[in-house]
Formats: sequence, C-alpha cells, structure tokens
Amino acid sequence: MNKQLRKTVIAGNWKMNKTPEQAKALINEMKPLVANADCDVVLCVPFIDIPAAVEAAKGSNIKIGAENVHFKASGAYTGEIAADMLKEAGVEYVVIGHSERRTYFGETDQTVNLRSLAALNAGLKAIICVGETLEQRELGYTETLLKYQTKMALTNVTKEQLANVIIAYEPVWAIGTGVTATAEQADEGNGFVRAAIAEAYGADVAETVTVQYGGSMNAGNADELLAKANVDGGLIGGASLKAADFAKIVEAASK
Repeated sequence: MNKQLRKTVIAGNWKMNKTPEQAKALINEMKPLVANADCDVVLCVPFIDIPAAVEAAKGSNIKIGAENVHFKASGAYTGEIAADMLKEAGVEYVVIGHSERRTYFGETDQTVNLRSLAALNAGLKAIICVGETLEQRELGYTETLLKYQTKMALTNVTKEQLANVIIAYEPVWAIGTGVTATAEQADEGNGFVRAAIAEAYGADVAETVTVQYGGSMNAGNADELLAKANVDGGLIGGASLKAADFAKIVEAASK
C-alpha cells in the first residue's frame, strides 16, 4: 500500500449469496467492527439486496456496490440493470468484468469496456477486474494479458474519469480455489496493471490509481499481501461473508 499516493479500498464481493434479510443482518454485524477503518470499505451485493444493504449501511462508513451493470441506459435487455437504476438505488460502486462473468456469462474485453464507460458516465465508481488463467500464466503471457485487458477496459476513459476507477487483479486460477498467489506474484501482477495505466496515461497518473488484489485474500494472508507496494486493497470473495474475517482484512488495510 502507498496511502500517500492513492486510496486503499477493501471491497467485498458477495456473489450470489445472502437474502435481503441476511444482508441486513450481516451489515449490522459488520458496522461496529469496521467503524474505525483507515481505508474505504465497500460491499458489492446481489441486485435484490441493494435496497436492504443501502438502508442498513446508512450512517456508517460502509459503501454499497453492485456486481454488474449493463452498457445501455434502457431497452430490451431482460435481466439486466442500467447504471442510472443503480445510481438512484444508492449504489456507489460496481464490479465489472469479474472472471465469473467472463467465464459463465459471455463477458468480453469489449463489453467490459462498454459497461465501464456506462458506469463512469453515470457517476458510479468502477471496480474493473482483470486476470489470467493458469494456462496463460504457465505459457508466460501474464504481463501481456494484464496489460491488454487493462488498456482495453480503459479505452475512451478520460484522465478525469480514471479517478473513479479501481482495477482489481484477480488471477483466475486463485479465485474460489483456496489457492492464493504469493505476495510477490500479487505485487508483480498489480505492477503490470499499473505499468499499463502508465503507458496510457503517464506514470504520475498511474501512481494515483488504486489497484486491488482479489485472488482469495483472507484474514490469514491479508497482512502479507497488503504490505506490498502495488497492492492497494482487496476485492474479497468468501471472506466478505463472515463479519469477523472481513473485519480482520479491513484492519490489515488500516495499518
């Protein structure tokens, strides 16, 4: 982390978990545990949970995010949600391009870019995910792929809009597998992302952008990962569904 140059952000990604009542209960459990955080705290929740989550988080330092957004403002897109809908519901952040969206629901680098632009144009903060598969890593394509995905996602994003962008490096081989990249691998991957931003916007701008690590960060490894210079927080999966574990990660990011 480098808090002098950029924000540290711990964001939970609940995926397809928790009913609205369960969401309310979990947030109420979390609020006192993260109240003194010296980092930004975000919970990205299923669409159905957003109203309950926004209400439960009122008056606290917890911000609410969504897990996806469509790139059109309206239209015949059954099952999708527009950026303005999220904004009016009280959402501040949105996860875009998570590997599960890419793997299971046909997300591409192009649609990730379009969704990112829609979110930013609506005044939302975009948490854009990038990451390589195990096969791509073993073939030596990690740097090339991360730079390509980052630049594709940021196509037509202005320097001013970049202030509302977080890039989350999530190696696909470390998501939901229990396998975590070493702290060195996480720092290296995040460094590739920052280098791509520097190539597109300049080194000074790149130093201001928050780059999270998101491959199975948990209460046990957060200290080591967050100690790395290029790791500015985490996009947390399973550990964000347990108040005590999530709070420990927030505590590590607050040091």
